[in-house]
Amino acid sequence: MRLTDISARHLMLTCVLVSAWSLSGCAQRHDTSTLYARMGGQATIDAVVENLLYRIADDDEVVSYFTNTNIDLFATSFATQLCDISDGPCRYEGPPMDRAHQTMGITDAHFNRVVAYLDAAMQEEGVPLSARNDMLGRLAPLYEEIMRLQ
Repeated sequence: MRLTDISARHLMLTCVLVSAWSLSGCAQRHDTSTLYARMGGQATIDAVVENLLYRIADDDEVVSYFTNTNIDLFATSFATQLCDISDGPCRYEGPPMDRAHQTMGITDAHFNRVVAYLDAAMQEEGVPLSARNDMLGRLAPLYEEIMRLQ
């Protein structure tokens, strides 16, 4: 065996070990940034809300719940709520969810469709899976409030 063969093998082994070490370090690192940052900040949240509204507008059953809604106010309010829930710089000061949705007659099927539309909107706007799951997890407790008076 020649010295160049040993050096080449040593170099290759060193590269493999360094790559494995650096990848394992990445896998163990925990993201400590806020959900707001992982979502992409306000620009992404605004894009997600707009995307969601187009999806709702294309659903004849779900859009009927928004008949008497000021869509611009809703978009601003929902974006602020998402910003607040994700630990962003916003503070949601709108009505509580039970009052905002009282007597709307929202069904579980329609509620679930809106959640699916929100997830699809986040996905289309490039929100990473972990951030989408975190956001949906933070919104999940609102189900009880939204459906309380249905």
